[in-house]
Amino acid sequence: MRVLIGELSRRTGVHAHLLRYYESQGLLSPGRGPSGYREYADEAVVTVTQIRKLLEAGLSTQEIGVLLPCVTGTTPDLAPCPELLATMRARRDELDERIGTLTRSRGLLHDYIDATERRAAEQHQASATG
Repeated sequence: MRVLIGELSRRTGVHAHLLRYYESQGLLSPGRGPSGYREYADEAVVTVTQIRKLLEAGLSTQEIGVLLPCVTGTTPDLAPCPELLATMRARRDELDERIGTLTRSRGLLHDYIDATERRAAEQHQASATG
């Protein structure tokens, strides 16, 4: 059975414009009906669910395009394809680096706030006693 984009959107909770974006990224491949409308196979519901969960894991649509052939089920389950682990490890390493950068930035910001609050307190104390 084939469904139109509106029905796929309703079944997955994903807006039609995102479904068209996934198609433009090569993640979905609808056919075209006699009317020219996009027609999706029933398994597109599972594919969209997989895409959404992989996006939640921080993967890009480009990375998902590499991984999708290795993905089954709605969990999704990942088969041990060679490119799968390398792609996921590279993404994890990028996230770890970003987390490290953000942690350092947060620490520096805390230091600036503390120093500024100390100066403000010193100035307040000096003006109160002076």
